[in-house]
Amino acid sequence: MATVRPDALIIGAGVSGLTTAVRLAERGLTVHIVSKELTACTTSANAGAIWDPIYATHEAVPRWSAETYEVLSELAGAPGTGVRMVSGVEASRTVIPAPAWARQLPGFRECRADELREPFVSGWRYTAPIVDMPVYLDHLLRRLTSMGVTLAEGAVSSLDEVTGLADVVVNCTGIGARELLGDQSVTPVRGQLVAMTNPGITEFFAEHTAELTEEPDITYILPQGPDVVLLGGSAEDRVDSLILDKTVADGIVERCVAVEPALAGAEVLGHRIGLRPHREPVRVEREERDGATVVHNYGHGGAGVSLSWGCASDVARLVAAP
Repeated sequence: MATVRPDALIIGAGVSGLTTAVRLAERGLTVHIVSKELTACTTSANAGAIWDPIYATHEAVPRWSAETYEVLSELAGAPGTGVRMVSGVEASRTVIPAPAWARQLPGFRECRADELREPFVSGWRYTAPIVDMPVYLDHLLRRLTSMGVTLAEGAVSSLDEVTGLADVVVNCTGIGARELLGDQSVTPVRGQLVAMTNPGITEFFAEHTAELTEEPDITYILPQGPDVVLLGGSAEDRVDSLILDKTVADGIVERCVAVEPALAGAEVLGHRIGLRPHREPVRVEREERDGATVVHNYGHGGAGVSLSWGCASDVARLVAAP
């Protein structure tokens, strides 16, 4: 733990914990982060991370995602951030209109029929941030270090252990909230990605499914630059294993090659596996516990990156509330 009592103690060093720490430090608070897993081992580090404001339930999702888009857009292209603005296609297996949020993005237009491969029959183009998560998380850590924020590895088994160690405790434990709080409404959604050598792909492809749901076999292709492309994906509800499923990985590659034949024969560089913390709704709220203040920020499902900065700003306001 921190050697000097901080104003705020954050539990969790994933993208929610780190962005929340930035927002609190910007307000002049001294901040300490404690996490069972250091940043490179968190679910966030294994995410594919394209900005996409679905797969999360809360009335504030439009506002949270809009703020996050703005922040990521400002970071895009800056050396060492891991954030780039990338154009591409989002497509559906059924004929549907583009959602309202997509129509507001730069470069939006409906796709022509000849731009889509079977089984996709409708789609739209736009430009959005794609985030290389290991690089981005390192960027956030460097930023926090420059702001005087400290971080330590350590398990927290109950809030009672830490509520006396800071003026406010912020719970950014993701899937860990299920155990920490006994919140059974938090459920794991297992996701798997395949990293491959990039054969020259510069645009993303993302399959659009029904809002707030992720199909077990969703297809997406996310170029992380000239050398690496991430292929996805999977969404296995209430599966908490982090062991590689080769059948799932092979299916991901097969679906992505069908969309982008240039991927055939590309070298597999590795696999990413994580547990999305699904909750309906996302929990961003303040709680008073026996005279101690706790602010919760968890349950973002597959939208953690897309909502991160908006949620962090709301946490900062809740912390400052009288």
